[in-house]
Amino acid sequence: MKTGQYDMMDVEGGSPVKMWTQGVPVEQAAREQLANTARMPFIYKHIAVMPDVHLGKGSTIGSVIPTLGAIIPAAVGVDIGCGMMAAKTTLNARDLPDNLAPLRSAIEKAIPHGMSPKTRGYRGRDVGSWHDAPSTVDAAWMQLKDEFDAICEKTPKLKNTNNHRHLGTLGGGNHFIEVCLDEEGAVWFMLHSGSRGVGNAIGTHFIELAQREMRTHMANLPDSDLAYLREGTSHYDDYVEAVGWAQKFARMNREVMMRNLIAAVRTVIAKPFETHVEAVNCHHNYVQKETHFGKEVLVTRKGAVSARAGELGIIPGSMGARSFIVRGKGNAESFHSCSHGAGRTMSRNEAKRRFTLADQERATEGVECRKDSGVIDEIPMAYKDIDAVMRAQDELVEVVHTLKQVVCVKG
Repeated sequence: MKTGQYDMMDVEGGSPVKMWTQGVPVEQAAREQLANTARMPFIYKHIAVMPDVHLGKGSTIGSVIPTLGAIIPAAVGVDIGCGMMAAKTTLNARDLPDNLAPLRSAIEKAIPHGMSPKTRGYRGRDVGSWHDAPSTVDAAWMQLKDEFDAICEKTPKLKNTNNHRHLGTLGGGNHFIEVCLDEEGAVWFMLHSGSRGVGNAIGTHFIELAQREMRTHMANLPDSDLAYLREGTSHYDDYVEAVGWAQKFARMNREVMMRNLIAAVRTVIAKPFETHVEAVNCHHNYVQKETHFGKEVLVTRKGAVSARAGELGIIPGSMGARSFIVRGKGNAESFHSCSHGAGRTMSRNEAKRRFTLADQERATEGVECRKDSGVIDEIPMAYKDIDAVMRAQDELVEVVHTLKQVVCVKG
């Protein structure tokens, strides 16, 4: 059923699902997953679905889940606080070198990226972590350390995780660092990452705790990844504390990377320049308390960005496609949210089966980036059409800047 710009999906025995997906594909498996979440008894009013929606683990990516009295750790996921940061500079396209390879190389040397293979018996350092963390990382960690130590007193297993050594690092998968040009030729720096190894450990631990609690209470769930923690319990309080810290870590992670990115660019471009002429740092995998329709609720954004009236956000396209700096319109029905990107149309394995290295090279023509088999799963054709995604949510956000990458670093 269509109502204005969104489609309504009625769920038998559950809350409604409002979908800003007109003109973009939505897989049946994602619809079924949304229906399962909508049947949880603590959903507040309805679930809002963004146009980049696709099947996820636990809950559907591109969904906004408001809850009362409970929280679903797997809906937040294990990349807690994953999000974007972008900064406009006083550089212009003509200030960039003709050969962008040294610029990409300088960025790759300045910021650890990728990850070591998770093979049995591997004991080496994760290539995506610091060997000797620089002073900027040490100083940032000291702002997080005391709270983390307090969390570890309750959950000692989190202490032996990659935390300090992952602060200011990129990771792999769809995480990236880019140098972009906007519609007027201004140079922007943009990056995408989250809470890294420590966030993964926190998410995994509390997902397991929630599932164990559900088994204890013989809860009948449509999906084990919808296991939840009830407000008023010690596990709930511990999770809220830990997830809040992981979201701080993620934001700090992006800030440290941005500082190191700027320093790396200065080693290649001699012209003095200013940064943060305009700047945005926003989560898109997180949970926080918000007031909606006059009531304080927990809002979990699983691949969605806050888009309150006047609030700036970032909607990245895929590798080789345009990205957007947007301003929220404060749409109440979407719980003041918008999409976090284009959204995948196929799995990573399917993309590797379907596309070739030649396809990847053609799709990223004009971008200084990796062009090897290791990033075929990030090929633009594995994602939805970003222009269709933007049209589907034009009542949620307005476009402030359109960015096109010229350098892209991936792990």
